[in-house]
Amino acid sequence: MGASSVYHEKQIKELCALHALNNLFQDKGCYNKVQLDEICRNLAPNDYINPHRSILGLGNYDINVIITALHMKDCEAIWFDKRKDPSCIDTTTIIGFILNVPSNYKIGFVRLPLQRRHWISVKQINGEYWNLDSKLDAPQVIGDEFQTMEYLRNQLQSNDKELFIVCSKGVDNDQTWLLPEYRRETSQ
Repeated sequence: MGASSVYHEKQIKELCALHALNNLFQDKGCYNKVQLDEICRNLAPNDYINPHRSILGLGNYDINVIITALHMKDCEAIWFDKRKDPSCIDTTTIIGFILNVPSNYKIGFVRLPLQRRHWISVKQINGEYWNLDSKLDAPQVIGDEFQTMEYLRNQLQSNDKELFIVCSKGVDNDQTWLLPEYRRETSQ
């Protein structure tokens, strides 16, 4: 399968969270800026300066906006404890991954000493995992599950990167996003 058959939104302004969500669900119409801005207003209705997005309103949405947007699709984002190895994840029960990584702020070719955060989705499409980073010119194939776990392992070696597992509601509570041997025993 070629990159041309994978839906991939490219970076506009600071809308990487929007692009990560649409790329994850492989649907341009899944979410839009108006919806994410409305989520911001609902999360902080009394704040003049909304803490869940850029002060200029150009995007730069935080995890609270992503989680709320996922709830609209009956999905959850599970923060992955990077002390664990990603190979404990049962990929047959999840929708995909969202990575949060540091990103340098540039104006033209000038790199400013500001650290921003960037959202990237990773998803399995027709048996291959894809890096759907909106800053890429085109989606990049990561490979099979083994190669993807290695990719995630390498990403998580950095203290300033976070991984969220996206799954449907219910999968988070019963821990079926973990392989059976890694699930906690819960007593009723």
